[in-house]
Amino acid sequence: MIAVSNYFIPVFICIVILHGIFKKIDVFSAFTDGAKKGFDIFLSILPSLSALFLAVEMFKASGAVNIVTDILSPAADFLKIPKELLPLCILSPVSGGGSLSVYESVISQYGPDSYIGRVASVMMGSTETTFYAIAVYFGSVGIKKIRHTAICSLCADFTSFILSGVFVRLFFNQ
Repeated sequence: MIAVSNYFIPVFICIVILHGIFKKIDVFSAFTDGAKKGFDIFLSILPSLSALFLAVEMFKASGAVNIVTDILSPAADFLKIPKELLPLCILSPVSGGGSLSVYESVISQYGPDSYIGRVASVMMGSTETTFYAIAVYFGSVGIKKIRHTAICSLCADFTSFILSGVFVRLFFNQ
């Protein structure tokens, strides 16, 4: 069986090049101009990303994740969120890599078909690395005032954390 996905990108690139030739566009110049603009955007958001990555690593290395987890455990019990997933809830809005690391450890420890594994999977699929997304998208266009965006995004993440457990219990009778 031929995997269509193996040929999709090369065929798409050929279609773009042929379209550019048909429309009499200098495809190579358009490509290099786009790459230059992309590199300029990368350089403009690099300070924000560096500060974000540094803050996340300091947060994890200092043990603050464990302290916050201990503080939030009673609330998690009330909301029926497994306390083993609190580090995932804390890191998910801040760090995709950190939350993926926590997710992998949860899956390896509890298994993907356990209640905790299923809730963690739904959380990973329904939340966003909020501060990373804000840093990238707002930083690329120079927006500095993000307070409403951050608050609304964190509310959406919080809703996702709560509803992850609810939906896993609802759909898997757990």
